[in-house]
Amino acid sequence: EQGERWGTEPSRPFVPTRWLTGGDTVSFGNVNMEVRHCPGHTPGHVIFFDPKQKIALVGDVLFRGSVGRTDLPRGSYETLVKSITEQLWPLGNDVAFVSGHGDISTIGNERQCNPFVCDLVLEQE
Repeated sequence: EQGERWGTEPSRPFVPTRWLTGGDTVSFGNVNMEVRHCPGHTPGHVIFFDPKQKIALVGDVLFRGSVGRTDLPRGSYETLVKSITEQLWPLGNDVAFVSGHGDISTIGNERQCNPFVCDLVLEQE
């Protein structure tokens, strides 16, 4: 119905040809992105990292100044924090990331300033 309202073509149902898992690589054009499993927001959440460009597409795992919701079914705050500290922090402080909502930030900025997962907060837990 919404498609008709906005004049877009209806999408056809599809089934994935394969599921992505941590360690896979996704390539398009001259870009190769590493797939990393980052559960917490959802159990199967993955992020994409381009080490050449030093940029990560993180979806709803991490935001500038916040983290993804974990109050939805099968979300887990503890798992989300573990994913961020074990999968995103090691990418490097100079790595920029694009989240599912909001402004671009860097890993270093969030390690220093994010009130949910900054290094100082995590040291106190």
